[in-house]
Amino acid sequence: MRGSVRAKNAMNIMLTNVVDAVVGTISYYLFGFAFAFGAGSRSNPFIGTAFFGLQGVPNESYDYSYFLYQWAFAIAVAGITSGSIAERTQFGAYLVFSFLLTGFVYPVAAHWVWSPAGWLNPAAAGGALLFGSGAIDFAGSGVVHLVGGVAGLWGSVVEGPRVGRFDAFGSPKILVPYPDAPHQGNWTGVGRTAVATALAGSTAGLVTLFGRRMLVGHWDALDACNGLLGGLVAVTSGCAVVEPWAAIVCGFVAAWVLIGLNALALKLRFDDPLEAAQLHGGCGAWGLIFTGLFAKEEFVVQAYESGEVVEVAAVAAWVSLTMGPLFYLLRKLRLLRISAEEEIAGLDISRHGGYAYAAHPDDNHRYGLYSEYVRIQDGPRS
Repeated sequence: MRGSVRAKNAMNIMLTNVVDAVVGTISYYLFGFAFAFGAGSRSNPFIGTAFFGLQGVPNESYDYSYFLYQWAFAIAVAGITSGSIAERTQFGAYLVFSFLLTGFVYPVAAHWVWSPAGWLNPAAAGGALLFGSGAIDFAGSGVVHLVGGVAGLWGSVVEGPRVGRFDAFGSPKILVPYPDAPHQGNWTGVGRTAVATALAGSTAGLVTLFGRRMLVGHWDALDACNGLLGGLVAVTSGCAVVEPWAAIVCGFVAAWVLIGLNALALKLRFDDPLEAAQLHGGCGAWGLIFTGLFAKEEFVVQAYESGEVVEVAAVAAWVSLTMGPLFYLLRKLRLLRISAEEEIAGLDISRHGGYAYAAHPDDNHRYGLYSEYVRIQDGPRS
């Protein structure tokens, strides 16, 4: 199925989601929060240098609740990336990239934009290093979604498409189409943020639904859901600093960004089962550009006391320079991709001891039990 995973890998996907959370929690506790928000005598614009293992927390700046708030963003990043390399990745590789992405790669990007010392933070002491203004990323179009999307892009490119995803002529085979004033204050920004978020997501969902209807001739529930998510991803950067009408523009364009990138992915035979690189990376990048184009100066001054915006290139370059080589190294060490036989059989039976769901007549499960799978793979014994 396009943009989804198959039943034979459901158990694997559920387990990797749990692993992204548990591994990411330990990694962010040990290193991630320190790299993102650690301040001290050696504080610098690039990376945090204190609070490892939450030593010194709580303090005048951060408490445990702030750690938990930021932790939720951190573990979401690994979940985005894991979607790009679904159905074909060795479990050990998930452990490695999830630990590094949550504990190092994402926290550095978060430090740049959200730490008081970060070089992209518009509220940095003494003024942001970037054009004296910094970058506006209210809720993570770049820090969260672009990081996860670019990491997923590299993982999917290095790993290659799933077995049977494209035929000898490059045609998709797994695709199955489906039908600011006295009377105002901080509360105004909160309400505006919620309105902008709802409008962008709803617009993108509708545009994707009708856009795909015009292109493929049927109504597709999956397209509507992914379009909605793409609009939400795009507006997370500027939702606090744009007018509601601009949020509609954001969602409209995000829908076509997603549709266009999905079409390009098929043309290039790029296999991302959950459309993570296209959705989070593409729509996240558009969200940063959108904020630069549509942010209202009045709202920006209220929220950040600064103006200009830049972030896409720095985040994309950082993630590419870290996660690209990691995936390549894992591939060279033969720790990244599973064998073709295991992929065809499905990760549930080949790596997790059974199927997530009872067999359906149309599923054509080749193996009934894990023991049967092992026996067949081992071959006849003398």
